[in-house]
Amino acid sequence: MLAEAGDATLVFGGDMAAGPEPAETLDRIMALDAIVIRGNADRELLSEEIPEGGLIGEWVADQLDDRHREFIAGLPETVELDVDGVGRVLFCHGSPRSDEEMILRTTPDEWLRDMLQDVEAEIVVCGHTHMQFDRKVDGIRVVNAGSVGLAYGAPGAHWLALGPDVEHRRTAYDNESFADRVAASDWPLAERFAEENIRNYPSEEEALEFFERVAAEQWEQRYPGSK
Repeated sequence: MLAEAGDATLVFGGDMAAGPEPAETLDRIMALDAIVIRGNADRELLSEEIPEGGLIGEWVADQLDDRHREFIAGLPETVELDVDGVGRVLFCHGSPRSDEEMILRTTPDEWLRDMLQDVEAEIVVCGHTHMQFDRKVDGIRVVNAGSVGLAYGAPGAHWLALGPDVEHRRTAYDNESFADRVAASDWPLAERFAEENIRNYPSEEEALEFFERVAAEQWEQRYPGSK
């Protein structure tokens, strides 16, 4: 999630150090005068047992220097800002209480109320599931900024502009050129990722089908026996 350069404030919503160019991405972000929050993938890269099989793993961790790890370790999980024309905005990666909890456009209102019960901001900006949406429950507006590097549903870099309005934006880039660049790297998932997530991309329906199952499992773990 970010705004245009110039006089705007840049906010990055986490999961920067994942995928084919983790060090390069972090170096670019660290060189900016930006606000950055930590995502679950960033957090997991600092753990003693790094999960394998996804966008993070030993290869990704090995690309990082101590300065990258120190940067990630110092990041907050949430940030609140006053945005002109919009009001008080809480930025988080997953939900306000967890960097892994999923908020979807299809999340039941009952679940969303529970996630937002301690929120005092007028707007919550989240990410994590890489799909843009804009919804409201009990007067709190919840907006997913989408994903710059791994968007679902449509090609391009998906992001959010705040102030004086709330506006989802999508910026096109050369998918084929970037796919070729990724495929040529020595990242173990390079060719598969280039084909399935850059040259092509999951539809929002496909992503929702997967994430809704995960979200239901998360809810059951938090509230066993609930429906």
